[in-house]
Amino acid sequence: MRCLKKEGIRLKRVGFIGTGSMGKIIIESFIESHAVTPSNVTITNRSLHKAKEVASKYEGVSVVEDAKAVIEQSDWVFLCVKPLQMIPLLKEVHHFLTKKHVLISITSPILVEELEEIVDAQAVRFIPSIVNRALDGPSLVTFGQTVTDDSKDELLAFFNKISRPEIIGDNITRVASDLGCCGPAFLSFLLEKMIQGAVEETNITKDEAVNITEAMIIGYGELLRQKHFSLETLRERVTVPGGVTGVGLDVLREDIEAQKVFNRLFEKTHEKYDEDRKHIKDQL
Repeated sequence: MRCLKKEGIRLKRVGFIGTGSMGKIIIESFIESHAVTPSNVTITNRSLHKAKEVASKYEGVSVVEDAKAVIEQSDWVFLCVKPLQMIPLLKEVHHFLTKKHVLISITSPILVEELEEIVDAQAVRFIPSIVNRALDGPSLVTFGQTVTDDSKDELLAFFNKISRPEIIGDNITRVASDLGCCGPAFLSFLLEKMIQGAVEETNITKDEAVNITEAMIIGYGELLRQKHFSLETLRERVTVPGGVTGVGLDVLREDIEAQKVFNRLFEKTHEKYDEDRKHIKDQL
């Protein structure tokens, strides 16, 4: 896997088909990171009012009626629609996509080689994470066979404006997405349970517990960012032999190891991924 430092990129016209939850996040992030100027952004959505809501925040963003118009006005085209909507859409507009275009899918179940079977454009998969809204965190990148070296360098620099892009193979797509993209939801659930337990077992209020926990997780991230500790050394530094932290960790080890909760989590996410892949293959 590869990670690049931030660097400049040549000006591109960037289009987004779909302005739902994740489409909106990456549009806002790329604009606010100055990766692209609003005047070089063209967007559309099945419900146009949603695209217009996004555009209303950034003077210069162009809202067009359909995917064809986005393609005609863009060099790079992000597909931000649901997986089962993607293949039918591409079959409708594939003849507008040329070798000069870069087609960027943000969904994991569709392989770049499958995109290349439908369109002549250079195909890329870019799987973002909600944490990219903070202009940081992982993104997952897979390049198709026809993507030029220049395009790879420009795209990685572009992705690096809002994330830390990692080039991955298809064999780890699901687990990498679980860790980097679904991970924030999993961690939020665990933190909520920690807060709930604190409130139920002690005199702390929920607001107090939330404020302390949020501040802790922000500081935790900074420790890792600044390379003061690794996950392992951080835990070791906090844990004093015979102390309170050690007693708490013993409880976590007993419960988590007995239930193998994360093993079961990855098993279930992979089952769902296999199901989605089957539906995609049926469409092809």
